[in-house]
Amino acid sequence: MRKKLPIGIQGFEKIRTDNFLYVDKTAYVYQLVHNNVPYFFSRPRRFGKSLLLSTIRYYFEGRKDLFKGLAIEKLEEQNKDAWQPHPVFYFDFNGENYKNADALQRKISFMLNEWENEYNIASNNNTLSERFQILIKQAYKKSGCRCVILVDEYDKPLLDVIENEELTEHNKEIFKGFFSTLKSHDEYIQFIFITGVSKFHKVSIFSDLNQLKDISLTKQYASLCGITDAEIHEYFEQEVLELAEEQNKSKEECLSELKNMYDGYRFHQSGPGVYNPYSLLSAFADKEFGSFWFETGTPTFLVKLLKTSDFDIKRLNNKTIYADEKTLKDYSGDSRNIVPLLYQTGYLTIADYDPVPKEYTLAFPNDEVKYSFIEKLIPEFVSDYGSSS
Repeated sequence: MRKKLPIGIQGFEKIRTDNFLYVDKTAYVYQLVHNNVPYFFSRPRRFGKSLLLSTIRYYFEGRKDLFKGLAIEKLEEQNKDAWQPHPVFYFDFNGENYKNADALQRKISFMLNEWENEYNIASNNNTLSERFQILIKQAYKKSGCRCVILVDEYDKPLLDVIENEELTEHNKEIFKGFFSTLKSHDEYIQFIFITGVSKFHKVSIFSDLNQLKDISLTKQYASLCGITDAEIHEYFEQEVLELAEEQNKSKEECLSELKNMYDGYRFHQSGPGVYNPYSLLSAFADKEFGSFWFETGTPTFLVKLLKTSDFDIKRLNNKTIYADEKTLKDYSGDSRNIVPLLYQTGYLTIADYDPVPKEYTLAFPNDEVKYSFIEKLIPEFVSDYGSSS
């Protein structure tokens, strides 16, 4: 039976048990889980971060059955300690509106409450941080294995309220008290992986966890999320042929159009380019070339920041946007520099690199982003864009 395209499917178990196609990224998972260092990883929305965390989750839960036939199964053949279940605490900050003052506390408390019920722990009147400490210790004591901490889209509670300085600082303080537990209870923790779109460098999750390894711009993990040319040929030959037939193109013409539309994201200056996975899968499913990723929604905070910044919009299209590595990785939240967010949210990518000043040149990654941005966003706040004056 032909496998289904996993458009919008973020759960590894569902993909592996419900006949969905899975682009095998488990060789990367093998490297990550055996390094035993805490990681941070940034990618734009709908790039597969949640699926990656779900894959790591089921690895640490010992679900060997879900990995049958994948790269990691063979890599773990000689490891007698592989597939041993660990307690996994998966903090998913998606699917919540954080614009109410107590929303973040309630979200964390809700997740803790589920695990407290699982481990028969009474929360009493303890703080969120104290409750998490008790959970980690109890889980370690009960299982005999150290805990795994996975945090999906940690920055959503900050990006949602970025225009509200008071609430932004409030949510930062919540994180400060809560995630400081990770540093002080290292002996109970096996693995930490945190994802997000933006890395707010003034958030204590990074200052407290000063050993946190940011792999967002490393060559080794440049194609950890996204789809490469090689993976298109390995997994999507039939889809390419069907799209080409529907569009009355040759296979080569179809591949060229796919590259122009959805490829071009580069997360290391000498790493491989990757395709936007959501747009690529959507093009195969609909058998047409559309602006799929862009139409899923542009963050309103980004549009408003562009409106109030002094950034020259015309620079987006002439390769005169430059940044160093620190600028690309960090976003302070109180800076008027819009470039880090344009890169981190996927509207700009690495186009070139000068090793002497260690400076990146940024540009639109592909035609989908370029033309959608120009046609749908710029007219909202630049009335004379495109005029001859």
